[in-house]
Amino acid sequence: MSRDPLLQPYNLKHLTLKNRVMTTSHEPAYPEDGMPKDRYRAYHEERAKAGVALAMTAGSAAVSRDSPPVFNNILAYKDEVVPWIQNLTDACHENGCAVMIQLTHLGRRTRWDKGDWLPSISSSKHREPAHKAFPKLAEDWDIERIIADFADATERMQAGGMDGIELQVYGHLLDQFWSPLTNDLEGPYGGDSLDTRMRLLMDVLAGIRKRVGNDFIVGLRYTADEAEDGGITREEGIEISKRLAASGLVDFLNVVRGRIHTDPAMTDVIPVQGMKNAPHLDFAGSVRKATGMPVFHAAKIPDVATARHAVAQGLVDMVGMTRAHMADPHIVRKIIEGREHDIRPCVGATYCLDRIYAAGEALCIHNPATGRELTMPHDIAPAPEPRKVVIIGAGPAGLEAARVGAERGHHITVFELQPDPGGQIRLTAQNQRRREMISIIDWRMAQCTERDVEFHFNTWAEVDDVIGLNPDVVIVATGGLPNTALFESSREQPLVVSAWDMISGDVKPGQDVLVYDESGDHPALMAAEIAANSGSKVEVMTPDRIFAPDIMAMNLVPYMRALQDKDVTFTVTRRLKEVSRDGNRLKATIGTDYSDHRYERSYDQIVVNYGILPLTDLYFELKPLSSNGGEVDHAALIDGRPQRMTRNADGQFQLFRIGDAVSARNTHAAIYDALRLMKDV
Repeated sequence: MSRDPLLQPYNLKHLTLKNRVMTTSHEPAYPEDGMPKDRYRAYHEERAKAGVALAMTAGSAAVSRDSPPVFNNILAYKDEVVPWIQNLTDACHENGCAVMIQLTHLGRRTRWDKGDWLPSISSSKHREPAHKAFPKLAEDWDIERIIADFADATERMQAGGMDGIELQVYGHLLDQFWSPLTNDLEGPYGGDSLDTRMRLLMDVLAGIRKRVGNDFIVGLRYTADEAEDGGITREEGIEISKRLAASGLVDFLNVVRGRIHTDPAMTDVIPVQGMKNAPHLDFAGSVRKATGMPVFHAAKIPDVATARHAVAQGLVDMVGMTRAHMADPHIVRKIIEGREHDIRPCVGATYCLDRIYAAGEALCIHNPATGRELTMPHDIAPAPEPRKVVIIGAGPAGLEAARVGAERGHHITVFELQPDPGGQIRLTAQNQRRREMISIIDWRMAQCTERDVEFHFNTWAEVDDVIGLNPDVVIVATGGLPNTALFESSREQPLVVSAWDMISGDVKPGQDVLVYDESGDHPALMAAEIAANSGSKVEVMTPDRIFAPDIMAMNLVPYMRALQDKDVTFTVTRRLKEVSRDGNRLKATIGTDYSDHRYERSYDQIVVNYGILPLTDLYFELKPLSSNGGEVDHAALIDGRPQRMTRNADGQFQLFRIGDAVSARNTHAAIYDALRLMKDV
């Protein structure tokens, strides 16, 4: 029996959880037609196979039709959900993993123009800033209906074989009622009294117990401190926790601290990279101490050491490592096998959540198999026979190709022009808040080193270098260089500098700086932050109707916090047309896509962020020597079959290019390119 605190079993009511690691409720937005079908099942099943003790699914499943699925939620108000829940539950149970689901009514945290176009409803007359729908104040018949809906949904989950349910009571309807900030009602469910504000939750719990009995596990994920003036205080949160414990209606408490009504507030609840690890862990411990209840908690607990500390010190009974399991679903298995060094690290990029809040699906920035379990492997199978593979470029795409190829058993040689691996990620990590990104590179280098990948740094690979190794496969992952041309112009602007120049430190900021952002991704704001921190006056300009759309909600917050007190302005719907000399300054001719309006403005430095242009010289030199002429069979790539294209019967090797050597995209796309190609080589 292991003495590792994380591997000790835990008894929750009648249920024995085999260890202390769980994935907390989250909605990866994988449902189809509101149902947790095969993709959803496979996602949770992968983590169950690898040893997670408890999978808390959904984030959250909707109990009512006027709680429309803005996050592609599971529709728990439909009877047809039961067999899909049963499939999900059975798959996890077969691997010794308990399964529960989070149920909710979103209240005002949704939109009226989703689902059935019913008005959003709340105890508050104010819209939630994040979703912007003005809610209807709940009436008595609404409250009666919603209480019944929670009981109905819980009964469906019980019928589907779930071990229990968790009610979502932070940012959603139930705690909109109990927070002084969001309860504008009068009467039995409103007012200043905690008794009346908590009444809806208590009535919901009573209704659930009447329907499913006392043996079925019911818990709460709730805010015990809103951390905002006028809201639920720490002291009131402890009192709420004690009342919940004394009620006899609740079996566990999953503790949250903060609010999620705005992007900044949500980022404090669910911290991103550069923010403190486990910031609310001690608070969760104080709830456990005050109540004696089983306590769960998750908030940026990205590594095994922090999780182990949480359990060993008695701060929590079950520790949530949700984003960490998106990066590596096999954490528990690797702990058991003594392979903690092999765990793919969560770098806190929060690409997963930001995609959900932009109406996408959750994807890990550097594990493209997550959410694609039906088509992409987390464990790489060996190839039928080893081959010689030459890779040019040691950025994220090249290193992933090297890692996967080496795990397949191939002999891998990598050429890299720079003295160190990493490509653009090494630039990204220059920002202290984003330095965790370098773990994407460090982990792959460690994996490659263990598998004897041969690296040649400080080497400009040429055709003879490649051919001299007599390869079977050549992968060009050379990335690219910044594009300083303007839209629909092939002429680079010699008077401007690139965002890369600023980030790398090759160019120092001027005093009056225009950062022109045509791409909408990180480099522009990274450059703006560097300039602002040096004391520059900075204008960030974009031709789009919003700035930095690719950074998305939660990752934008740290930039805004860093820039708000500096001399920085943001200009949208303006297009940089031309740059010319104006004495010792630069004259920018600025237009707009919306009219013929133009004007001129003077700066002493103009920084352009307009993606990159692929470095393709070597690829095109190698192309006529290859058997496939660089062609990719897209159908085979998508279906998971090897590449068999032949355009030149005399070709010496297969040739492919991946990542930004094809076109400017992002880190996830580069790594996904490499995985889905190399897994079948």
